[in-house]
Parts: sequence; C-alpha cells; structure tokens
Amino acid sequence: MARPILIANRLSAPLILASSLLLLTPSPAAQTSTVEVYNLRSYTHPTHTRIVVDIGKLREFSSAELKDPERIYVDIYQARLNPILLGKTYVARCDYIKEVRIAQKNATTVRVVAELDLAKVERYQVFPLFDPFRVVIDIFPKETASAPPTAPPGEQTPAVPAEKPAKLPEPTAEGYSMARQLGLGIQRVVLDPGHGGEDPGAIGKKGLKEKDVVLAVASELRTLLAAKGLEVVMTRESDIYIPLENRPVIANQQKADLFISIHANANRNRKKRGVQAFYLNFSPDPQVNEIAALENATSTKRIGEMQDTLKKIVQNSKILESRDLAYKIHGNLVKLLSQHYSAVESLGVRGGPFWVLIGGEMPSVLVEISHLSNAQEEERLKSPAYRRQVALGIYEGILEYMRSLGKG
Repeated sequence: MARPILIANRLSAPLILASSLLLLTPSPAAQTSTVEVYNLRSYTHPTHTRIVVDIGKLREFSSAELKDPERIYVDIYQARLNPILLGKTYVARCDYIKEVRIAQKNATTVRVVAELDLAKVERYQVFPLFDPFRVVIDIFPKETASAPPTAPPGEQTPAVPAEKPAKLPEPTAEGYSMARQLGLGIQRVVLDPGHGGEDPGAIGKKGLKEKDVVLAVASELRTLLAAKGLEVVMTRESDIYIPLENRPVIANQQKADLFISIHANANRNRKKRGVQAFYLNFSPDPQVNEIAALENATSTKRIGEMQDTLKKIVQNSKILESRDLAYKIHGNLVKLLSQHYSAVESLGVRGGPFWVLIGGEMPSVLVEISHLSNAQEEERLKSPAYRRQVALGIYEGILEYMRSLGKG
C-alpha cells in the first residue's frame, strides 16, 4: 500500500500527527526509482516563514511533530539527497524557528526537520505544489513571535544609522536598463562549475579534466565573494553530475542576483588559446556556435522543444545586464592574468545559445577561463596559483559590475 501524502495543519492541539490527509498515488515506475532532492530554500515574511523542498518528480511524503526538542519533520520517500545538501543546516531569520536541516534518513528517505519554539507558533501546514513537484512547509507565528525587539528597561533604542548619499548607477552600452532604473543591487551569487560526475568536460593531452579545474576555480571564487559579504551558492560542491537544464533552475529557485558558469575551453586546433566570456543570445559566428555545441552536448532536450527554447532566448530580458557583466568579468580576467603570465590572449565577449544560460532570471554569464587543448594553458590550469588568479579576475569583474550599479 502506498504511503499517504500528508497535508498538516497544526492549531492549538497537542503534539500529535496532523489529521488532515491527502492521498496521491504515484505511478509504479515512480515508486521503484529514487529521485534527487536538489534544493532546500526558505523565506521569512512578516506573516510567516515558508520552507520549500525541491524534488522535481512526484513522490510520497508524510509529516509529524516531535518533542524534546520541539520540531516538525517531513519524510520524502523514494528520494536521495544531492551531495551539495549533505549536512546542510539553515538558520531562519525569525525567533520562532531555531534551525532547519535536511539529511538522508536512510537509503530511500530524505528527512527535513524544522526545530521550533512551538510556544510562539500559531499553526503550520505542509502541502505539495506541482510543475515542478515540491513540498512546502508554511509556519505561522503568533502575533507576538515576530515583533521587533525593544531596548531593555533604562536603555535607549539604538539610533538609526545616518543615511549615505546614493551613488548614481552607470548606464550600460545601451543606456539605463530596468535594473539600473530601479536601483537594484547584488547580494546572492550562484556559481556553476561546469560538467561533473559522468561528464568530465574537456580533457587535456596530459589528462587534466575540465570538471576538476572549474570546481577548484569556483571554490576559490566562492571564498573571495563570501569575504566580501555576498551570499554564494554553488550548483555543485563535489564531483557530481547535474543536467545542464537544472543549473539555471537552481539559480532561479535561489533567487540569485547573478549566475556565473565557469568552463575551460577546447579546440581542434591545439595552438588555439585565450579566455572568453559569453552571454545568452543568438550568434552568426561559426566559432561561437561550435563552442555552444560542445558545451550543450549533454543536454537532454529534444528537437520538438526547439520552438519553446528559441522563445526563451528571444524573450531574455537580462541581455543588457548579462552582456555588461560579461565584458567586466572578461576585461578583469584578461588584465589580472596578463600581469602575471605572458601571451594571455583575449578572445572577446560574444552572445551564444548556451543551455546553461537559458531560462535564468538574472544576469548570467559563461566564462571560458583557458584552453585545455592547448599544452601551455593546460599546464597553467594545473597550477593552484593560476587558478587563484582566474578566480580573482572573475571576482574583480563582479565587483566592477556591482559598482556600475551604484552598489559597490
């Protein structure tokens, strides 16, 4: 018998399994294979906190309350946890949720736990959403739970910091984009180390794999950005395979402000060398389209989906910001590498139809950091010092872009 999917709704009852029940029966095929839980996110609003578990395919789940400590949990069956999420805990920005964590309970069950101060919780509900499938936990505090703290007796409320004069954003090459007109800034960056797992990407003559190089660079870049106070999410933190189409989905679900996909190039001409950056667009350049074909080789999309894909590219509203970001990252990358290494070639910035950039709701860039097919650049990419300079170049480009928004 299939396990039930529960919709829980806690009111003022004791700590018991919620009574509201919804039964959904997945197909036999869905029950026999596990699906990957690839993201956990939460948002605290003035009225409640929402926790979302991204699963992608229909799965059974159940929920319950426990004591000592007070907590609610959701078990997702026939599921496995993306290694990126192993051991992850999240501290909610409210006083009625102590912590949210996710773990692989057993070989086929993923458990999400929210530790609460139930004295401050009015109710909660657990329910599914579809297309893509995900499980939502909404937690509603009592009116006093989320009230802002006041100063202790006898002390004054801290003074409001003095206002800083606003910086005027710089226009892009095409003028002031909507992001600049609205005065928007950058706080969360998603870094995407290309390839991974069964997909090694380009492989140099001496065996250096693109998937390993770009993960090392992304890790260096994450450290730099985090030290600057930015929130950084990586699509993968280990040698795992993530489909191309899922990577911008992760960035959208994380509500990222920037998406940076990091790659190492390859060319049939082993003398070809240099660094290049791309943003999403069509291109008449055969060399750009060859690179796109190489990077898109692992896509699972079908020709029948081409029309929808073309519409997404045409309707991309972030093209101006993506192009500006690409130019700033590329310029700083070339500059930093040229200060320390000879014969660093700039291959410029181009628009191209890359799957990893399609559907992103934020400025998105693909950076080709050097050529693994070139013997000298493969040797350089093996060097931690070179990879650090690459990360620093991308970092400086991001900072320059932030300053151009009037926010750096």
